[in-house]
Amino acid sequence: MKKIAILSDIHSNIYALKAVVEDAQAKGVDTFINLGDILYGPIAPRETYEYLKEKNFITISGNQDRQIHEATKDEIDANPTMQFILDELKTEPLEWMKSLPFDLKINSDIYACHGSVDDDLVYLLEDISSSNPQVRSDKEIIKMLGDITSPIILCGHTHIPRCVELSSGQIVINPGSVGLQAYSDDAPVFHNMQNYTPRASYAILQKNKEWDVSFHRVSYDIKSAIQKAKQQNREDWVGFLRSGRVK
Repeated sequence: MKKIAILSDIHSNIYALKAVVEDAQAKGVDTFINLGDILYGPIAPRETYEYLKEKNFITISGNQDRQIHEATKDEIDANPTMQFILDELKTEPLEWMKSLPFDLKINSDIYACHGSVDDDLVYLLEDISSSNPQVRSDKEIIKMLGDITSPIILCGHTHIPRCVELSSGQIVINPGSVGLQAYSDDAPVFHNMQNYTPRASYAILQKNKEWDVSFHRVSYDIKSAIQKAKQQNREDWVGFLRSGRVK
């Protein structure tokens, strides 16, 4: 069966995206699924859009795709990175992001969402209520899936690659992040996500007798990504990109 590359959380990092696509194609991938959070970031939103526009990737929306085209004047004024993104993108990419589905049943086997099945801001696999991310219990994940019965569930949002097999027989796959290997967030409580490597992450899914899942870490032109982040005065991103750590 064909090999499927699962990508998520590109975050405008065109350098990581190109390296991941080239790596996947070299491994015989012929189908790409993009789980959202595509253009938000201080690196290269317009170039990332132009690159993806030429590709035939299956793509859904992420929370920060939605937040770009829903941004209010107050939100833009308070966030120079958002202003930079909107200045770069102009109208066409915004319309494209608006057209992306929230989630998608790709075929009879595969269902894709960004965060969880009914909220793009909620992690499907991680509980961060203690500020220390922990994988949710089998029972809790199954409950959150609701009436989604697909054997393969794809999600992103956390930037942490995981493959979790459930007692329902379902497999939940988070490919990690293409473009950003660490971040801090204060919603709903303060927490850090860290991969401890700057390398881009993605996954390959293939069905032989059973489903095979492999995770891949890809080196890329991190120096150029860091330089772009510096130009936007995002020293936090510089550290995230350089080390895959929050500190």
